[in-house]
Amino acid sequence: MSTTEDELTGLHHRRSFLSLLRQQVGFSNERKTLLGLVVVDLDGFARLNAAHGYGFGDEALRHVAQHLQSVARQQDYVARIGDNRFALLLTRMMNQGHAELAVQQVFRHLEVPFRGPQGTVRLIATAGVALCPLHATHPEHLLRQAEKSLEMARGAGARWMFPPEIEQDQGFSEFWDLEIELDGAIERGELQLGYQPKLRTSDMQPVGAEALMVWPHRSRGVVSPEQFIPIAEKTGQIRPMTMWALNTAVRHAAAWKHPGPMSVAVNVPADMVVRDDLPDLVENALRLWGDPAVELVLEITERSLVSDPRQSFGILSRIRDLGVKVSIDDFGTGYSCLAYFKDIPADELKIDRSFVQGMVSDTASADIATLIIDLAHRFGLSVVAEGVEDIETFKLLRQRDCDVVQGHFFARAMRTDAFATWLQARSAVRA
Repeated sequence: MSTTEDELTGLHHRRSFLSLLRQQVGFSNERKTLLGLVVVDLDGFARLNAAHGYGFGDEALRHVAQHLQSVARQQDYVARIGDNRFALLLTRMMNQGHAELAVQQVFRHLEVPFRGPQGTVRLIATAGVALCPLHATHPEHLLRQAEKSLEMARGAGARWMFPPEIEQDQGFSEFWDLEIELDGAIERGELQLGYQPKLRTSDMQPVGAEALMVWPHRSRGVVSPEQFIPIAEKTGQIRPMTMWALNTAVRHAAAWKHPGPMSVAVNVPADMVVRDDLPDLVENALRLWGDPAVELVLEITERSLVSDPRQSFGILSRIRDLGVKVSIDDFGTGYSCLAYFKDIPADELKIDRSFVQGMVSDTASADIATLIIDLAHRFGLSVVAEGVEDIETFKLLRQRDCDVVQGHFFARAMRTDAFATWLQARSAVRA
């Protein structure tokens, strides 16, 4: 298979598509020709996977890929640019009507029910369309305009839309380049894990660490997770990155030496929490690298629980059966719902740093933190406060019986060798 092809569908993969888009936008601007971009997204694809299995979902994606190729002319390009998102690049168009006709053909093809091994379903899709140079003259801006049109169509209950207005190209080149360079960063050995200690509040002894992904870029310096994680989520790269982090963290933690119990926490995105294969991936990592003396903790967001409670609760229960703990990260800022607490498949809550860092100066933040601690303890959950930056905040948390603290006041994230040295020094002081 060509290195430009998506393994599942045989279409151009995202990196190849981005290269083609940059090339074709350049041709369009240079030659004063019209270029069309159609982004197609399958609606309810996670539910389809949950109902029929991932093999059925893969067959459905191949079905869509074949129909998109039927719509494309010889000079056009078709790509899979996300888990269930496709792009159709229409070159050398005569007018806007050609793009409209292509979209109508896409939907006409998708009206044919998909007959898979587990049954027959009708695939529902939404599309967004943008034209160069009418809507954008920069490749990333054109893609953003098409994706924005798709989301607006979905919100309006429409099948597809053009951009509602023409905007100026600005502020896109940096993120465009990051997206291209992030692809393959794991294989090139560019991503690293840092470990920020978690300490027991009562006696300040280390009880674990959170694995935090960093990207020391060869020319930009350190790129923060706030920049590249959203890109990875959008482009479908977050799953291999998460599995790399899981295996690496378990392997590193097995080499740490500490007299007391230790844990290592790894962040898992919401989209992976509802995947049936997550428990198997976790079990495999533990089988390969795990140490009985080190406990694995998966940190998830509240959104992971409420987007599909039945599915996520079942997946997390299977993971806990492996002896792995579950922590709800950034608690208090999302979709907190008391109803699910009686059956919640979790062991720990992490108070969002916005409340922790406001405790000293803002009574409301302090009250919210106190309520979260009390609520968690009533349901048998431990509580971690992250983002502790000063002694005053730490004292307030200790007064309120917060179990574990984490933040720059105690230590910043460290490479695994530095963290191992730090642990040994703490153990020596304890002895």
